[in-house]
Amino acid sequence: MTASLSIRQVGKRFLSRGTIVHAMSDVNLEVGEGEFVTVVGPSGCGKSTLLNILAGLFPPSSGEVHFRGKRTRGLNPEIGYVTQQDNLLPWRTLRKNVLLPLEFRGVSVSNGVAERVQTLIDKVGLSGFENHYPHELSGGMRQRVNIIRTLICDPKVILMDEPFGPLDAQTRLTLQNQLLELWREERKTIVFITHDLGEAITLADRVVVMTGRPGTIKSVSPVTIPRPRDVYHIHDSQAYREIYDKLWEELRDEVAKVM
Repeated sequence: MTASLSIRQVGKRFLSRGTIVHAMSDVNLEVGEGEFVTVVGPSGCGKSTLLNILAGLFPPSSGEVHFRGKRTRGLNPEIGYVTQQDNLLPWRTLRKNVLLPLEFRGVSVSNGVAERVQTLIDKVGLSGFENHYPHELSGGMRQRVNIIRTLICDPKVILMDEPFGPLDAQTRLTLQNQLLELWREERKTIVFITHDLGEAITLADRVVVMTGRPGTIKSVSPVTIPRPRDVYHIHDSQAYREIYDKLWEELRDEVAKVM
């Protein structure tokens, strides 16, 4: 498998109130082209820090990140980032929020671009809401806008930091299903952080378990459940339960350390 992202001996230290905090240490991981990788671990283990480094928002204290074989430094326009908060601009309509990244890049709204925007809106079930403002949309609808706003620039890699965390269980299932459909059609490389082990298994090709701080990778496990997956009933399968039990054994001790 060709590596889309290579993380090599990456560590990160912060200075906080005069004290050096070791957030991550010696993280090594390769993510293949078109692969869906989820990351779980206890609070404070450096999951979000890892995404911020991959996005180029700040450099690692040690180690290197490579994108398609080349070492990265600074922001990478080929990488999109979906955060937990949707950060939609309240004075712009749904459609104009989706167009915002293209405006930043100076891309004119040609017929092809307009068609792409509408196609993405249709795919996530938001047809008819193009001219609505964020305050007129539910939390799940706003997060769908957040996702397609990232897709509109056609990034090769998408980083997702607990994008469904604040949502209710029913909405989460719906968005998990829509995300898998988008991923199957777009074939983007996705690195997805979650605190929900069930969500991690449901979505992923592989699940990465991180240790407590300083975070490093404890295990990387393949999810052998066939695709396409039924997110509404996957939890009933024997394969799911076996994978869940195995990963929870690995994760439980790390969670206990920070309690």
